[in-house]
Amino acid sequence: MTTPTPRTLAEELRNRSDSGLAGLLRSRPDLLNPVPGDLTQLATRAGTRASVVRAVERLDTFALQAAEALAVAPDPCPYGALAALMAGDAGDAAVAAELPRAVAALRAQALVWGPDDRLRLVRTARELLTPSAAHPSPTGLGPSVAEATAGMSPGRLQEIIAAAGLPATHDPVSAVAALTALFADRARMAALLDTAPAESVAVLDKLLWGPPYGAVTDRPAAHLQWLLDRGLLLPAGARNVVLPREAALHLRAGRAHRVPEPEPPTLAPATERDPQLVDNAAASQAFTALATVEELLKEWDLGGPPVLRAGGLSVRDLKRTAVALDTTEQLAAFWLELAYAAGLIASDGEADERYAATPAAEDWLQLPDHERWAVLVTAWLPATRTPGVVGTADAKGRALAALGPHLDRSPAPEVRRRALTLLAALPPGASVPSAAILSRLRWERPLRGAAAAPGAGAPAAAPEAATAPAPVEDLRSRLAQWTLTEAELLGVTGRGALSAHGRALLGPAPDTAPDETPTAVEPPRAPAADPSQQARAAHAAALLSPLLPEPLDHVLLQADLTAVAPGPLRRPLAEALGALADIESKGGATVYRFTPASVRRALDAGRSAAELQEFLTTHSRTPVPQPLAYLIDDVARKHGRLRIGAATAYVRCDDDALLSEILADRRAAALRLRRLAPTVLAAQTSPDQLLDGLRAMGYAPAAESAAGDVLIARTDSYRTPPRTAPAPVPDGPPSPDRTLLEAAVRAIRAGDLAATAERKPAPAAAPSAPGALPRTTSAETLATMQAAVLTSSPVWIGYVNADGAASQRVIAPVRVEGGFVTAYDHTSDEVRTYALHRITGVSELADDSA
Repeated sequence: MTTPTPRTLAEELRNRSDSGLAGLLRSRPDLLNPVPGDLTQLATRAGTRASVVRAVERLDTFALQAAEALAVAPDPCPYGALAALMAGDAGDAAVAAELPRAVAALRAQALVWGPDDRLRLVRTARELLTPSAAHPSPTGLGPSVAEATAGMSPGRLQEIIAAAGLPATHDPVSAVAALTALFADRARMAALLDTAPAESVAVLDKLLWGPPYGAVTDRPAAHLQWLLDRGLLLPAGARNVVLPREAALHLRAGRAHRVPEPEPPTLAPATERDPQLVDNAAASQAFTALATVEELLKEWDLGGPPVLRAGGLSVRDLKRTAVALDTTEQLAAFWLELAYAAGLIASDGEADERYAATPAAEDWLQLPDHERWAVLVTAWLPATRTPGVVGTADAKGRALAALGPHLDRSPAPEVRRRALTLLAALPPGASVPSAAILSRLRWERPLRGAAAAPGAGAPAAAPEAATAPAPVEDLRSRLAQWTLTEAELLGVTGRGALSAHGRALLGPAPDTAPDETPTAVEPPRAPAADPSQQARAAHAAALLSPLLPEPLDHVLLQADLTAVAPGPLRRPLAEALGALADIESKGGATVYRFTPASVRRALDAGRSAAELQEFLTTHSRTPVPQPLAYLIDDVARKHGRLRIGAATAYVRCDDDALLSEILADRRAAALRLRRLAPTVLAAQTSPDQLLDGLRAMGYAPAAESAAGDVLIARTDSYRTPPRTAPAPVPDGPPSPDRTLLEAAVRAIRAGDLAATAERKPAPAAAPSAPGALPRTTSAETLATMQAAVLTSSPVWIGYVNADGAASQRVIAPVRVEGGFVTAYDHTSDEVRTYALHRITGVSELADDSA
């Protein structure tokens, strides 16, 4: 049986298979919200401007070029005419080979419909891509002869016809048709141009590839008048002219585009490296990333900087953070946003709001290194907050702040995943320049910049193509560049190549079954923080774990009062050593330096000299150097001889000579001390200021409580209340999973059956309008239902639910009793019960509609 030629997009969708409809809904998920009632609604929604714009933006370069060619072609357009516009008169084998794929992609997206001999571009898409003075075509073609001559006087048309050497016509329509036929005829057009002055040909060359508009004076030069007289330039305003489309196509040898791009750019040149070296380099950088985030949490352990009134971090605090992390401000913004996305830092929400580590940071610090890395990359992959825009201006000219609002860029997850997927397509250990990645991404989602305005800047003597401004780097390109940089910082890539654990992060989308192949037009999907992605991250972390350095339980003490950690230390050892010594340098090995102040800090934390000596002896592979042992004993001997308490503040010491020495010291003048007793000094300052002042003078005082006990100054931390990580901002509706697609296709098919099924005319009833609910009396409804139960026949009903919403359905009644009918509902694909009093009417379906 031959399928009838569809007359509308709805009819073509009706002829599609269920898998074809599912492919359309998968590639254009905005059509599913809400689920269309039938295929007519689906076609109408697919033609709305917002939905078409979104679909066009997701076309690759060649599919978009095919759509642009259809927009300037006659409607409907035979496939052969489209092929001629794409390949030109000379033909192009690559274009001819790829054009069926491009047309199939446009069909799958419901942007093109109709048989090959009558291809139609959806009206909204044609309006978007059709050239005009306000919106020149991306092809650089101007309006057709018929469009450019609309409103031209018949006399002027006859003058053009005569100058072009065509026979006179009796009406404007015939004149326009004759001029169009002349420009479309290659032989006659070539003969006409052979008689053109050289200057006229030069003008046509300037307008050939667009913009096709130019400006002329009130008295055009002779070579311009020659073009105007023959219709090769037609009026486009008071002093503007345009090169008509048919003439331009002849000059272009039939091509709509200067450079068709049927195939994506190749990823080259590729640099091959040993995959093991790449993995090792990536693992080293992953460990550095963990250390950097840990350093950030340590820096904000007692509370971070305040939150700006408008939200975010001030420029000064960002600079301070960058100095603390020993990095640039831009990279500091990345580490801040990464920790924020992972839920490790947040604002505390207090009156004087400031940033601090969250309780989740404590749990993160206790995890093994490879699991901590998995937490970071799981937060990074779907994140829409973009640290790369920090410091740039928003729509109101205000600088965007790190951790502040307005940093979300919804395309970021998709671009991030696609850039990594392109790296995964290379052999293990191979890398390509970033320019190759950006070029491929641009082909997959081409840029659509606005063309220059016609005529305004053209010289008065001749029409010339307006010079377009230099293209500004688009957001997607910047997102891709930031992705490559951030992937290297996180250790997902090493030396520009994707690592083995980086490859494990990528995989099929969570809702794609192993036996399901995405359609060619399906947009790449960004991963979400779902169990499937977490499972991939856990697998990647397992691959990374053997490559990370094993934490050490020892250091090397040296005679110059330093300790060298030849690798990462176990957390308890690192924390204890950090309290006893100051970090002097980092790198492959960390150098700690012991000073009187650092030793006093450990003593203030409650450690005794003997405990410090034992700690160093236990964890050092070298003997404790004598200078270090002397330093610890000397500071411990002095520590606590002076006692600071709260009167306002006082100093107590059993050695009255030491107190006399302090009183006599000029540096103590700011403390305003006076002797109350031989062993007690009073101060007109707080205990904390007194402690700091005496320590600055070289003493080692200890604070004491009201009971006279020494206060132990243990390190403390400040944490925010529990906070959730920021949710990514989706780039449009999420891609539906298989279950939703199957249910939606069933519902649309059933609704379409109810809307289009042929019904038997109800006796003694006026025919209802198409789409109207059936109307029958209660007795007729009951009788028809009972008959349908006996014959097992489907019927068409109108139903009003409890909310007053009316719908039409096709049901197969099973039982009628107690004022209710139980039936199989084709719309919901389930057995349901309907109240008879809510059924507006019922109609039997025609025999061939069952």
